[in-house]
Amino acid sequence: MILKHIFTPLNNTRLSHLCGPTDEHLRTIERELEVRIAHRHEQFKVEGAKARAQRAMEILQALYEIAARPIAASTVQLMLSSEGDVGDDGPSLATRRADLKPRSQNQALYLDNIAEFDITFGIGPAGTGKTYLAVAAAVDALQRSAVQRIVLTRPAVEAGERLGFLPGDLNQKVDPYLRPLYDALYDLMGYDQVHKAFERQQLEIAPLAFMRGRTLNNAFVILDEAQNTTPEQMKMFLTRVGFGTKTVITGDLTQIDLPKAQLSGLVEAERVLRRTPGIAITRLSSADIVRHPLVARIVDAYEAARLEDLPPISANLAIPEPEPELPRVGLPKTRTPRRS
Repeated sequence: MILKHIFTPLNNTRLSHLCGPTDEHLRTIERELEVRIAHRHEQFKVEGAKARAQRAMEILQALYEIAARPIAASTVQLMLSSEGDVGDDGPSLATRRADLKPRSQNQALYLDNIAEFDITFGIGPAGTGKTYLAVAAAVDALQRSAVQRIVLTRPAVEAGERLGFLPGDLNQKVDPYLRPLYDALYDLMGYDQVHKAFERQQLEIAPLAFMRGRTLNNAFVILDEAQNTTPEQMKMFLTRVGFGTKTVITGDLTQIDLPKAQLSGLVEAERVLRRTPGIAITRLSSADIVRHPLVARIVDAYEAARLEDLPPISANLAIPEPEPELPRVGLPKTRTPRRS
């Protein structure tokens, strides 16, 4: 299918920003949507499969509308990863990022679940916005005075390395583990606002081990990297929920850093709580990744390799084996009476 379009009103600056340096943005769209784009001044032609060509033309039109200034490559990649006008139907959040909106149906569902349910699980691979959107929802709730404070926590588990004893006080020791949460807060609130919130005790960041014995009322609580919790830690955390509290648990089941023999608390919680009223579980996939397009391909490649490594299901496994007879441990011995 071939689609033709003329951008009006004609503006050479917008056309230049639309195409990018040496037509970089056009090449990105061609590569991701498998189409061909040709242009002569304001006249553009897109050739490819019907759905892909229409999608490419929609993206070109959207880029032209924001092309008053140079367009970053990340903006083009975000538009490619989004699903049409999904973001327009998603909830609006009061944060420093005016352009913050869900980029896929699952992300919109994730935010809707956070707004509706007291406890929400966000499970998916890296780059799907699990933590970032949860922090954005927390900042929005704090700005609207729906909660009195934000509590961010995560288990202190290294990703395959042993860093040893870290120097400094408690905050300096746990900072490396909680740095992603700080980054999201700085981006959504600004550096000065974050530090003012800490001074007013509206923000608290702590390792999961320090949650035991607490009751969190009128707070927005986020447990990040929950795949690295044990079942005991997960149960302990979930039972901290108090009145007027929103709780979000995020994790990636493909990046568990616990010992191989240790069951993940997130795996058990998903199995145990999937039918519990008042709890929502949102599953995100590689289609929801909003980072560089290579991230989605990497996730898919690792998942395909994992499935190939699984042992094939044998037909003999379908027949349940008889259970072995258990020994009669602890039963009193009996004697057969002698015949007279």
